[in-house]
Amino acid sequence: MGLKVVEEFLNACSGCELSILNMGETWVDVLKELEFVHMPLLIDNKYFGQTGEGTQIEIPEADIAIVSGSVRNEEQKQVLEEIRKKCKILIALGTCATNGGIPALANMWSKEEILNSIYTNPPKDVPAWLDRVYALDEIVKVDVYVPGCPPHAKNIADAITALIKGETWSLPERSVCDSCPLKREKKASSGTVKRSLENLEFDPEKPLDEMRCIMEQGFLCLGPVTKAGCRGDSDAPRCIRARIGCRGCFGPIRKGAKPMVEMMTAWSSIGLNAQAVPDRRALLNRFIGAHNNLRPLPKR
Repeated sequence: MGLKVVEEFLNACSGCELSILNMGETWVDVLKELEFVHMPLLIDNKYFGQTGEGTQIEIPEADIAIVSGSVRNEEQKQVLEEIRKKCKILIALGTCATNGGIPALANMWSKEEILNSIYTNPPKDVPAWLDRVYALDEIVKVDVYVPGCPPHAKNIADAITALIKGETWSLPERSVCDSCPLKREKKASSGTVKRSLENLEFDPEKPLDEMRCIMEQGFLCLGPVTKAGCRGDSDAPRCIRARIGCRGCFGPIRKGAKPMVEMMTAWSSIGLNAQAVPDRRALLNRFIGAHNNLRPLPKR
């Protein structure tokens, strides 16, 4: 038998699981080495026993756990803690798991403010919310980080293959700009930050490397402060290939970085007025609101 694997998604959309499936033919070789013992999207393995007879959450023991999604409520926290107890290696899959993801935008408000804005009487028969949205490593120890919204199938395959071989895996601490082919002149065409409703300047008939840097054209691009790794085997990052700015979905280049501060510096260095960007707090922390990057502002 191969390595036993637990896969679970918490506060997430299951897009990371689709990326797992997008590994395609790679699975033919990988599956020979793995035995999935828990995966809610594929396997009917109940938390409290198959007929609900249990009183505590039960997760099978395994060699590897792959967990996507952030942690929003008490049940998700308990599931994650049980997985950590039962599994030797924990992979945080996707940016919700590694940095909070889009759900962690909710950290700009208290849970009471959110619930009271939605419900006249907040429900009492569902798992209680935690005080905020947490990344996995704020609750338990994480061994491998595979960021992205969604993560690239190649990165998932490489991480799993490395573990099968008994090796370590991680993305290098490089920015999206390091792998971006666009031309840079180190100055903005104007000091105005443009809305994305306007068109970028480029000739669709010409190669990508003849297009000018998106940020220098005055559009939002988080490439300078975002970890590289979304391009797979291509020669350019995914969003750049689509001729739009990087959205920051792979998270900070290194742990502990503060992209909002660093991005303001990057804008200023080429002559853009960072103060003209609306809702900078949400835009620059869009995928990384955990780790206290987003929190309620003091009442005025």
